[in-house]
Parts: sequence; C-alpha cells; structure tokens
Amino acid sequence: MKYLRQFGIILLITFLGEILKTIIPLTIPASIYGLVLMLIALQTKAIHLDSVEDAGVFLIEIMPVMFIPAAVGLMDSWAVLKPIWIPVIVITVVTTILVMAVTGRVTQFVINLEKRRGAK
Repeated sequence: MKYLRQFGIILLITFLGEILKTIIPLTIPASIYGLVLMLIALQTKAIHLDSVEDAGVFLIEIMPVMFIPAAVGLMDSWAVLKPIWIPVIVITVVTTILVMAVTGRVTQFVINLEKRRGAK
C-alpha cells in the first residue's frame, strides 16, 4: 500500500505538470513542469522525501528497461536512418562527450563551492 501511495503522489505531480503544459503557452515539456513542481514541493516540505523515496528509487532502478521500446523504434526506423547513420553516430558521440565534460565541470564547481562554504 505504501508503494501505491508513493506512485500516486508522483503521478499526481506528473498530472499537474501536464495541466500546466496546457495552461502555459510555452514550449516546455510537461515532464519539466512536473520535475519543477516536485522540486518545489520537496524543498518547501509540502511533500516529504519519505513520501516518494521508495517509488523514486524503484523507478530509477528500472529506467534502463524503459529505453528498450525506444531502441526497438530505432530498429523499425532503420530504413530512414540508414543514409544518415554516420552523422547521427558522430553527433551522438560528440554531444555525449560534451555533456559529460560540462557535467564534470559543474560538479567540480559545486564541490569546490561547498568546500569554501564549509571552511568559512
């Protein structure tokens, strides 16, 4: 019953994100609205972490399985992708390296910032 309640809270926040997407005329995905709502709810303690933590951990653990339909979709689209697969691979590799580098730099910056704050 605990997991059902936690999934219910997550789905409610997701649904509110979908509602915001229809109300606000911006090109922001509904999932981003949902993530921002969840962040605000957790930061303001409107929702306690214990109320969604177990379901969130479960969803993160099964995340790789969620990519299988996308991979199958790519295989179905092979006829369209075949002429451009080299540029797609190059773009994917370059952007992956770029994202990893930027993420590493931001992480280093945050760690150094925390060290400086702790030293004061």
